[in-house]
Amino acid sequence: MDTYYTLCYLAALAMIIAYLNNRIGSWQTTITITAASISLSLLAMGLGQSGWLQSYPQLIASLHALDFKELLLHGMLGFLLFAGGLGINLRYLEHQAKEIAVLALFSTLLSSFTVAGLLWFCLPYIGLPMDFIYCLLFGALISPTDPIAVLAIVKTMNAPKQIAVQVEGESLFNDGFGLVMFVSVFGIAFEQQELSAASISWLFIQEALGGIAYGFVLGLVANYLIKHTDDDSLELLVSLAIPSAGFVFAEQLGVSGALAMVVAGIFIGHVTRERYFTKASKRGFDHLWHVLEEFLNNLLFLLIGLVVVGFTFHIENLWLMLLAIPLVLLSRLISVGLPYIGFSMKRTYNPMSVPILTWGGLRGG
Repeated sequence: MDTYYTLCYLAALAMIIAYLNNRIGSWQTTITITAASISLSLLAMGLGQSGWLQSYPQLIASLHALDFKELLLHGMLGFLLFAGGLGINLRYLEHQAKEIAVLALFSTLLSSFTVAGLLWFCLPYIGLPMDFIYCLLFGALISPTDPIAVLAIVKTMNAPKQIAVQVEGESLFNDGFGLVMFVSVFGIAFEQQELSAASISWLFIQEALGGIAYGFVLGLVANYLIKHTDDDSLELLVSLAIPSAGFVFAEQLGVSGALAMVVAGIFIGHVTRERYFTKASKRGFDHLWHVLEEFLNNLLFLLIGLVVVGFTFHIENLWLMLLAIPLVLLSRLISVGLPYIGFSMKRTYNPMSVPILTWGGLRGG
């Protein structure tokens, strides 16, 4: 019950920060919440170290009890990705399917190896040499863009639609490929697995393609249930069952729940919603998912800032971070810029596409 109480208090804190930002500021909400929570974390750490905050140990214990990883991956992620799929413009997505596929697959792979190569080359110069396999593991971890962070920011910007769809589409679909690469490299690095091309290919088929197929089936089942009911409340309950029970079952099947939620969200948002929802039920449906997405986003970004309290920093961490940030940005520029040289031969793009995709390649939860 303590965990539930902590979550309730944090949710209220996130809402207070969002309200104050709305009243007296004009900054992007999730960035404001993250900045405020980091500031609160640093303040709590300072007061705790100086003895002014007697409840500091209890605060640390409460945050650890939340288990951030479990809360995100098995609680919030399914809902946020399903909501993201609902908001994708399918017509624009189809128009740029090739670009999104190249960015989600080729760019993720290229970025992973570029990050690894640059780190492996530079780390000895700061006295922290590291085997290439561990550099590649970090590259696989950091290269897939975070769909939650990207969607939260793109939706509040008046960005050109072409760029917005590329940013959203890439971030929503590169999870499956990024996960396969990370699991493969992790097995080589820590479990001494000899992974063959066949085993890696099967892992990709199971996780990525399996997740897409499962998401489509999930959408079909939900579509059938919604089609055969006129109860607005029941329609909403069916949609809520997709990122809850549907996401959990995806993990039981061993397929990518992230990709399944995106595909199911696109299906429900562009087939079921248009065909079988009345005008009134559309308004209720859109309002529910907008509020739910806003609430979870605000809570998520508050938690991202607050986990700083639980970190134990060493001087080596600081040097590694200062080196890694520019190297990751440079790798992102290379992995996005090269495909756009080829893209530009057949189609005209906004001149800000590469800079926005480079800086918009956010990494988060």
